[in-house]
Amino acid sequence: MTQTAHGVEFNKHLSATPKSVEEREAILANPGFGDYFTDNTAIVDYKVDADGNGGWSNARVEAYGPISLDPSAAVLHYGQEIFEGLKAYRHADGSVWTFRPEANAARLNKSARRLALPELPEDYFLGAIRELVAADQDWVPSGDGEALYLRPFMIATEAFLGVRAAREVSFRVIASPAGNYFGGELKPVSIWISREYARAGRGGTGAAKCGGNYAASLIAQQEAEANGCKQVLFLDHFNDDAVEELGGMNVFFVFKDGSLATPALSGTILEGVTRSSVIQVAKDMGREVAERKITLAEWRDGVASGEITEVFACGTAAVITPIGVLKDETEFIGSEDAKAGDVTMAIREQLLGIQTGTVEDTHGWLTRLV
Repeated sequence: MTQTAHGVEFNKHLSATPKSVEEREAILANPGFGDYFTDNTAIVDYKVDADGNGGWSNARVEAYGPISLDPSAAVLHYGQEIFEGLKAYRHADGSVWTFRPEANAARLNKSARRLALPELPEDYFLGAIRELVAADQDWVPSGDGEALYLRPFMIATEAFLGVRAAREVSFRVIASPAGNYFGGELKPVSIWISREYARAGRGGTGAAKCGGNYAASLIAQQEAEANGCKQVLFLDHFNDDAVEELGGMNVFFVFKDGSLATPALSGTILEGVTRSSVIQVAKDMGREVAERKITLAEWRDGVASGEITEVFACGTAAVITPIGVLKDETEFIGSEDAKAGDVTMAIREQLLGIQTGTVEDTHGWLTRLV
């Protein structure tokens, strides 16, 4: 047994066949994003007993590998699953830190409530991350813009075809060394406007981080890629084509007076941890930030008039990415020759600086893992 700093015991049955130093170094030389995984995984089980009482148990770290599921497991039939995403960063002194994990733990539980899954105590969430990173700390890259991407997720494992909340659930964390999400040099990306598809609807699961939302976005993402765009923009077609979010990122606008705006959380938009961090960092810089309705027409007219000077997207995987062009068959907003804006880059450098330890963390956002 290992006693963690959070008071949760994790048994360790680490991989007997970890990657060799040479194999690991070859991967870390060009990690990509989500292409390779570390040697181990953290797991905690949940089960409801005969008296109807549920509880988490059997916390452990074991070798990364396939998951054995009954063909009738609820996750395979009713999509009862949720996930999170955060990163572990290697600082200059060799220590490893993560960024605002408590916010991810809270959002996981918010998603769990919406998907009728059991809430996970924060101690288990933080303990699983800490124990996995401690076991696989050699996988944390140290290159510019690189990190170890952590993917906590929860799936309904009960073998049962009745339509009800599952009584057996598995929480797991896997880890993947990550480079730049969009690859290569940071430069403004092109975004495709989805006219036909919606990411989420009112009263739906838009505010939860669940796989169904992303599955629903993939056909629109394919359309974007077919038209030379990196991401897709979803609109609320029943609300003046209000801007919602991209396939996997929130959107920010910078105005000529130096202020920022981002779409207000409406129940159909994911409450991004990076989104809330950008808001705070911008305010720390003395900038006003509004969370409000922003329509496609305002985006179009604002860029044309010069009122909107920069647009960027943000999320855990890509951190902050400038947007150059928004387009579809009839629209073309922005410029293919656009450069990353000064405000965008200043916020990005400040946020990355906090995460990587080169800028003072005045908000207590960092948690040391190793």
